[in-house]
Amino acid sequence: MKILDTLDRHAVGIGRFAWVMAWVGLVVGQLHALARHATEDGKADLDMPTTAFWAEPAARALKPLLDWGDPDLVYVTYGKIWLPVFVAFFLCALVTYRRRTPAGFEKWAWRVALVAYAGAVVDVFLEYWTQWTGNPNGLLDAVFLIGLPFVLLTMVSSTVLGITLLRKGFRPRASAWLLTLTLPGLVVISLFTSLGNVALPIAFAFGIIGRRLGHTDSSVVASPETLTVR
Repeated sequence: MKILDTLDRHAVGIGRFAWVMAWVGLVVGQLHALARHATEDGKADLDMPTTAFWAEPAARALKPLLDWGDPDLVYVTYGKIWLPVFVAFFLCALVTYRRRTPAGFEKWAWRVALVAYAGAVVDVFLEYWTQWTGNPNGLLDAVFLIGLPFVLLTMVSSTVLGITLLRKGFRPRASAWLLTLTLPGLVVISLFTSLGNVALPIAFAFGIIGRRLGHTDSSVVASPETLTVR
């Protein structure tokens, strides 16, 4: 609990961090997707018309940002952006959990989601921050297999948490809806861009909460029904 109390004292900064990183993830995440399409494994993504219609003209327009190195090197370099994005929404989720002091089913929904987010942070660190060249090391395949359950748990637990918060009348309501749509978003977003971007609904859900936290120096109170500012 001491860690949560410490994070709570830095809630304003964490909130601003979450809001900014959601937008950074939205922009740089698409560069990461475009970089993937230039790799051998990612070329097949362009066979989907929903991806090709925007990715091919975007890749031509942004060529200087994509052809400065080996395609695999460019891909893992842009992939490093996901670590601060994941850390930001994880920290904001911890602050939100701390301030709501949930009970019953919501408490367990939060706990499962937080465990999933922590695992996802470790996974994205190992996947991109241990790769520094265009030749992936032997750790990459193992990390992918180990991290896959956390990816799935993150999607499912976020949706369950979102539904729970909607039923509780959580505010801001947009955050609860974004979390609820995380699992359907896994299918829809992957039709248009790379898999890393499926975390964007979560990032924006906590980014919106973070914006509220970051725009006040007063205390933020979270009752079982709502998150309000006083």
